Amino acid sequence: MQRRTVLLLGAALAVSPAVEAHAHPDHPAAPGGTTPVEQGTYRKRWRQLAPIASGPRQEHGVAAVGDKVYVIGGIVPQGSGGITTTGRVDVYDTRHDTWSDAAPLPVAMNHPNVAVVHGRIHVLGGLSGGSAWQALPDSFVYSPRAGRWRRLPSVPAAIVRGSAAIGVHGTRIFLAGGMRVLVPGAGGLQDTVDTVSAYDVVTGRWESLPRLPQARDHAGGAVVGGTFYVLGGRDRGQVNVRDTVHALDLRGRRWSERAPMPTARGGIAAAAVGTRIYTFGGEGRHDGSNPNTVFDETEAYDTERDRWRRLAPMPVPRHGTAAVAVRGTIHIPGGGVLGGGAPVDVNDSYRPAPW
Repeated sequence: MQRRTVLLLGAALAVSPAVEAHAHPDHPAAPGGTTPVEQGTYRKRWRQLAPIASGPRQEHGVAAVGDKVYVIGGIVPQGSGGITTTGRVDVYDTRHDTWSDAAPLPVAMNHPNVAVVHGRIHVLGGLSGGSAWQALPDSFVYSPRAGRWRRLPSVPAAIVRGSAAIGVHGTRIFLAGGMRVLVPGAGGLQDTVDTVSAYDVVTGRWESLPRLPQARDHAGGAVVGGTFYVLGGRDRGQVNVRDTVHALDLRGRRWSERAPMPTARGGIAAAAVGTRIYTFGGEGRHDGSNPNTVFDETEAYDTERDRWRRLAPMPVPRHGTAAVAVRGTIHIPGGGVLGGGAPVDVNDSYRPAPW
């Protein structure tokens, strides 16, 4: 597969005084609001969709309820340059290719931990702040039918974090890894954790599970069958990206390592369709030579055969986005096209082919 990367070299730091944090330390934000997007070629099961109506978005969460995709929180550009955290929720109708608004998150956050159980959207903490992004314990559940958010008990202090890998099995939401603090600037702290926990939406109880073999944030996550997979990601910085795939047997509660990803990367989007997990984009060079690389890779993992396959690349390479499947089609709204905070309004989809 031909690789097309987007490189940001020698750019000047452009941040508003009010909000000094970026999606990733040492990376400049796009000046002047909107980041230019180089239009890619949509082919081989990729489709260009209506762009996010409210504008660019990055480091958000996504959720699918019925035929609609919800884009939750994240970061958005400021008119004076730089970025800020938002609580905005946009809704994409996959049948009509249109956008609408939903009630905003009661607390603005980026890198939210988002999952859907029984048709309700759960947000279990995330990150927010100014000069440093700190983990938030605030949790909420959204009913699309009622159109409003309801506050849940806060995430316990010992396990609060954002940017966790997420999976759902039955009535439980699983969170693996994530980060508690993200401080911008050279050598800024990125507090990656190996914590693994589960939240039962019926009982409202949290449970601690065996820790990840290695700490991770900005990783992909999915439950297929009775196994929770954590794919790629990074450990304390975007140059420290990983290709490892860790799998937790939810019955035996033991971690094992599976076939590695073809391309090590963090900030990826992941979604499961059937027994396969599809991963999109990301950033970070594995050897540390250039942390500003943004990947166009689309790679799929066959959980039954423990085997990876390279697929048609993303028309618009992005990181800091999220993916969700609706009726077998994977939707990927928003993300960053340059290293760091460079949100765009791109919205596209990928339709997996039978293997």
